[in-house]
Amino acid sequence: MIQSIDRAMSIIHILRSDPHRNEWSISELSKRTELPISTMHRLLNSLIDHGLVIQNPNTKHYKIGLLWMEVGLQVLESIDYRNVARPIMEDLALDVKESIYLNIQDGNFGMTIEIVDSPLKVRIAETLGIRSPLNIGAPNKAILSFLKEEERADTIKKLGLTKEETIQLKETIEEIRRNRYAMSNSESTEGTISIAAPIFGYGNKVLAAVSINGPDFRITEESLPQLVEKVKVAAEQISNRIGRFY
Repeated sequence: MIQSIDRAMSIIHILRSDPHRNEWSISELSKRTELPISTMHRLLNSLIDHGLVIQNPNTKHYKIGLLWMEVGLQVLESIDYRNVARPIMEDLALDVKESIYLNIQDGNFGMTIEIVDSPLKVRIAETLGIRSPLNIGAPNKAILSFLKEEERADTIKKLGLTKEETIQLKETIEEIRRNRYAMSNSESTEGTISIAAPIFGYGNKVLAAVSINGPDFRITEESLPQLVEKVKVAAEQISNRIGRFY
C-alpha cells in the first residue's frame, strides 16, 4: 500500500513539475519514474478514477485532475488566520516593542481579531472585536485600499461621506496602493500612531491587515521607515503562509 502511494505521488510530482507544461505521455512518466508501462498504466487509471489525474482524449496525455483544486480551496477556506498570523505577530512585537493588531473586513467596517501587546509598560490598550468604519485607522484603510475596484467603490458609497471626504479618501487610497502601506495618527485612539500593511490570500484577494500600533511619542520620523519595512515583511510572511498566489 505504501509503495503504491509513493509511486502515485511521484507521478503527481512529475505532472506538476513544469509550470510551462501540463501534459505528459505515459512513456515519459514511465521513463521518469523507472516503472514499467503496465504498472504506470494501472496507477494512472486508479488516479483517474479518483479524479486526481485527467487524460486528454485527443493527445492521450495525462495532467493534474481538478480534485486537487477542490481540495486546495477547501484547505484555504479552513485556515484560521489568527493561528497563522499569531507567531509572526509575536516576533514583530518583540522586535519593534509595540503592539501588533490583526484586522479583517466586516462589511463596511474593520474588526480587530487578534492582538499581541507591546512588551513595554506604556502601550496601547484595546480589546478584541473593536469595529470601526473602513476609512478610519491604518489597518482598515489598508484593507479598503486593496479591495477589488468594484467592491471598493461600493464600500466607499456606503460609508456616508461628504463629497470632500470622499475625494480626500480616494487620494489617500491611491497613495496607500502606491506605497503598499497605510498610516494613521490619532484616528482610532488619541495620541497613537498605526502603521499597517495588507494581507493577501488566494487569487491575490485582500483578507486582512497587520499593523504596528504605539504612542506617538515613540514612533518618530527617524524610526518610521524601519517600522514600515518590518510591517510589510510581516504582512508578506502571513500572506505566504495562508496560501497567497497570483
